[in-house]
Formats: sequence, structure tokens, C-alpha cells
Amino acid sequence: MSEDDVFLYTIRGDRLDNLSQQYYGDTTLYWIIASANATIPFASLFIIPGTQLRIPGDISDIISSFNQLNESR
Repeated sequence: MSEDDVFLYTIRGDRLDNLSQQYYGDTTLYWIIASANATIPFASLFIIPGTQLRIPGDISDIISSFNQLNESR
């Protein structure tokens, strides 16, 4: 966790791809939010309304780790 993280409660219609667009400017980064919230099914973009989410604020380390994992394959 980081002091830059955002915590929110979802409302009806919230989706991980839309939230990643709102916070990161990129819908394809939904997996960052999913991986930061263990209670969310990773294969789904939809979230139950009222679910508390942590939106990681500084994603540079997450992206770097992801890229390193993919480069080693």
C-alpha cells in the first residue's frame, strides 16, 4: 500500500475497466485494480455495488514487475 492509494466504495454500474480509465487513463490496466483487491474475481470486470476497492496510486513498480515477468518468459 501507498499513501497515494485511493479507497472507494463501488456503486451500481462501476466496472474495473472504467475505473482504470478514470484513474490511469487506460482501460487495459484493470488487472492492476483486480490484483490489488483479493476479493474481486480476476476474470470479471464487474463489481458488486458497495464493495470497497483499493486503487493503487503509484503503479510504476507494478508495471515494472509485470514487464520483468513477461521478459523472462
